[in-house]
Amino acid sequence: MNNKYINKLIDLAIVEDIGDGDHTSLSCIPENEEGKVKLLVKEDGIIAGVELTKEIIKKVDPEMKMEIFIKDGTKIKVGNIAFTISGKVISILQAERLLLNFMQRMSGIATQTAVYANLIKDLPTKVLDTRKTTPGLRHIEKLAVAIGGGTNHRMGLYDMVMLKDNHIDFAGGIKPAITKVNDYLKSKNKNIKIEVEVRNFEELQQVLETGNIHRIMLDNFTIEDTKKAVKIINGKYETESSGGITLETLRGYAECGVDFISVGALTHQIKSLDLSLKAV
Repeated sequence: MNNKYINKLIDLAIVEDIGDGDHTSLSCIPENEEGKVKLLVKEDGIIAGVELTKEIIKKVDPEMKMEIFIKDGTKIKVGNIAFTISGKVISILQAERLLLNFMQRMSGIATQTAVYANLIKDLPTKVLDTRKTTPGLRHIEKLAVAIGGGTNHRMGLYDMVMLKDNHIDFAGGIKPAITKVNDYLKSKNKNIKIEVEVRNFEELQQVLETGNIHRIMLDNFTIEDTKKAVKIINGKYETESSGGITLETLRGYAECGVDFISVGALTHQIKSLDLSLKAV
């Protein structure tokens, strides 16, 4: 895990939590006292953040040792021990809340993603995340989606063009929007994919007539209309369904033959998984 954004995030979290010192631990724990803790699972799910924890304890105190029993992406049950950490007690206590905050949220996302992904695991359609993430936490939240069996959509505004309704309306329509994007990418020597959102069959036809794109997002189409749209596109471009898709409707959309289904709820409507760090 060598990601400059994640490393910066860990540094920020340490500064935010420790400040000028963990005065509780410093005041009542001997400086060189050694100890050991275990990560106790208190809720069934999918674990995520184990590798991230390695980076956290390395930054807090590189002398701490971690023994891993359960890897990221593994199903966990109440009572499982995911890993142990040993070293200076003060260092362990400083890292405790940091690693739990990350792991509980990441495991919640991975657990929810797995529920969606498992519903269509026998179909070629992939479940995508979105940019509906917690500001500053996007990289770890998208990492958790991948750990849970989902697929990452674009990371930000910089690694894919997505022409949504507002872009199209402000640009003067679908054809001028697509033309301007292609001209811009050529002038900047950028080689990134172009996705266009369509709201109805009229807009879909305009995209097909204009071309020079990679993926079509069918936004808020019904399942019946999605089937029709996929037949019309006929494999010429990648297809993605989006807009209010739930666990109840996910498989119906996947059975239409779309390549991707994007689900914002993977990252913005999640419940953290209950994990605890306990002294051995």
